[in-house]
Amino acid sequence: MDTTKKIYIFLVAITVVVVLIIAQSIIIPFIIAIFFWFLIRVIKKILSKVKFISRWPIWLLTTTSAVLLLSFLVLAANLISSNIQELSSTLPVYEANITKITDSINQHFNIDIFLMMTDYAKDMNFGGLLSSLFSAITGIFGSTFTVLLYLFFMLLEEHLFPHKLKAMYPDKRRYKHINALINKIDHSIGNYIALKTITSLSTGFLSYFALLFIGIDAPFFWAFLIFILNFIPTIGSLIATVFPAIFAILQFGEITQGLLVLVIVGFIQMIVGNFIEPKLMGNTLNISPLVVLLTLAVWGVMWGVTGMLLSVPITVILIIIMSEFPETRPIAVLLSQRGELNK
Repeated sequence: MDTTKKIYIFLVAITVVVVLIIAQSIIIPFIIAIFFWFLIRVIKKILSKVKFISRWPIWLLTTTSAVLLLSFLVLAANLISSNIQELSSTLPVYEANITKITDSINQHFNIDIFLMMTDYAKDMNFGGLLSSLFSAITGIFGSTFTVLLYLFFMLLEEHLFPHKLKAMYPDKRRYKHINALINKIDHSIGNYIALKTITSLSTGFLSYFALLFIGIDAPFFWAFLIFILNFIPTIGSLIATVFPAIFAILQFGEITQGLLVLVIVGFIQMIVGNFIEPKLMGNTLNISPLVVLLTLAVWGVMWGVTGMLLSVPITVILIIIMSEFPETRPIAVLLSQRGELNK
């Protein structure tokens, strides 16, 4: 019986993986819609604390929260688009500075390998590199209509869920237990998404002014990149710091500005990541660094760059959910960083 159960679990796991790969065009927009739904719920909670707004009907409060979130996303998309155009117009300057940088390195070190690097760098298409980078980021929001459609029906049916739950569990004692469990999971996930968004926004906001001060082209684009990649702990912040540093070197043709970006943006990442975020989030982001690497690899293979960006938030949410059930709690403990779970 135990062997049969293990085989059954293995087959179910394989089936889930296959479905996740084949149906990714449907699942990814749905997951993004869930994240947006939680953000709208957080905005609703914040707005409901204002005296005159707290008297509004639920539908008006939900609509206002959704409009605020979508307005922010539209504004961000417009700013990113203008910044991309700015970067595209300065690409010839970047490509011209490659030779200048490599010649300077060769003069100091006089190593033939830098001649090979020069030839390689001349053949690189930085326009294509920049386009691929932007495509990877915007790919998350590529299925805009599908995401909005999912989000619309989720908001439309949100008020019906309590009634459905009562119908599913007619026994009052069982209903109270399940309802309390769902509320606890909802609170934990909502807090994680809200606080992670706030800390990532703070990092991107501070980085924007730092890059603007240094004189980096399209600072909003790099700040947005930092904001997005900060959803991936440790690795994401490292990548988000290195990318603008490399382009700073290409823009100015000198290493000084690149080092300046590494130092200032890296300092911001360190302060927010090591001091502010732990105080705000506590044990919410409680995931082992090894698990981070494994989830990046697994979700990256299944969903590409989009999967890598969504991997850690999905895993953290799974840990939160599994920690609430006795059957899956040992798995949550194994995936956690310190072997301790939120109570």
